[in-house]
Amino acid sequence: MRVLVTGGAGFIGANTCRALAAHPDIERVIALDDLSTGCEANLAEVDAELVVGSILDRPLLTEVVSTVDAVVHLAALPSVPRSLADPVGNHEANATGTLYVLEACRQAGTYIVAASSSSVYGSVAALPKHEDLPTRPMSPYAASKLATESYTLAYRTSFGVPALALRFFNVYGPYQSAGHAYAAVIPAFVEAALRGEPLPVYGDGKQSRDFTFVGTVAQVLVEAVTRRVVSDTPVNLAYGNRDTLLTLIEKLRPLVEEPIEVRHLPPRVGDVRESQADHTRLRALFPRIQPEPLEAGLAQTVAWYRDRYQAPQVTAVV
Repeated sequence: MRVLVTGGAGFIGANTCRALAAHPDIERVIALDDLSTGCEANLAEVDAELVVGSILDRPLLTEVVSTVDAVVHLAALPSVPRSLADPVGNHEANATGTLYVLEACRQAGTYIVAASSSSVYGSVAALPKHEDLPTRPMSPYAASKLATESYTLAYRTSFGVPALALRFFNVYGPYQSAGHAYAAVIPAFVEAALRGEPLPVYGDGKQSRDFTFVGTVAQVLVEAVTRRVVSDTPVNLAYGNRDTLLTLIEKLRPLVEEPIEVRHLPPRVGDVRESQADHTRLRALFPRIQPEPLEAGLAQTVAWYRDRYQAPQVTAVV
C-alpha cells in the first residue's frame, strides 16, 4: 500500500509518517508539505519521500494523489489565535485546501482520512462532547475545521469517496512546535519549564482539555488506512479524559525536576472553556487501540524536548 500524508512534515504528520513507514503493509510513504509550519528535520531517518509543495497547488496535488492508495489529510494552518490574525489565509489553507484534496481523491478513487477538530463544538456546554451535538464554532479556525469534515462527509455521500473524518482533541507529544505565539499549551508549558520561565496560563487555569498523545493518534490513523475504515458521521479521536491546565502543571512538576512558576494572563478570545470527548464511536471502530496515559505521554514528551535542548547543534525547539 502507498500512502500520502498531507502536512507530513508537521507535528502529527511526522509521527504518522514514522508509524506508517514501520507498518509491514505500507510499501511507500509520501509527505506533502509546504514547510510553512512543518520542518524537513522532523522526517530525519524516516523512510518517507518529502514533496515540498502546497495542497493549494492543484496540478501537483492531483499528480501525487494519483500515485497512492490512501491519503491522510493533516495539512492545515493550526491554532485559534493564528486564525484570528489571518482568517482568510486560515480559510484558504483549511477549507479550500481540503476541497482540493477531496477532489483529487474523487478523481483517483482514493481513500481519505481527514483531520477535523474538537473546536467545532465551540460554545456547546454539554459534556462529554458526542458527535450528534450541534456545532457552534467560536473562531475562524473552528469554522474552517467544520468545513473540513463537512466537505469530507459530503464527498462520501455525494460521490462515494471512501472517507473518514476524525475530530482531534488537543494532541500533544514529540515534534510539536513551541516557542512561538501560536504554540499549543503542552509544548508551551514544557519549553517554559525547561527554560526556568513561568508557565503562561490564560485565565484561571481551570479550563479542561481531553489531551491525546500523538502516538495514539498515529496508531488510529495507520489502522484507519490499512483497514480503510469509513463512517457517514464524524468521529471523535480522544478517550474521554478531562484534565485542567492546573492539573497538567502538577503532573509536569516531577518530570521537569525544576521549580515551576505560573504566570496568569487574560483569557484568549475564541478559547473553549471545557472539552471532553465521548469515545463510543471511536472505540467501536478501533477496539484494539489502547490510549497512552497522560503521565506516560508527558514523560515521553518532556524527554524529547530535553534531548533537543541538550543537542549542541540545536538552539531552538523545532
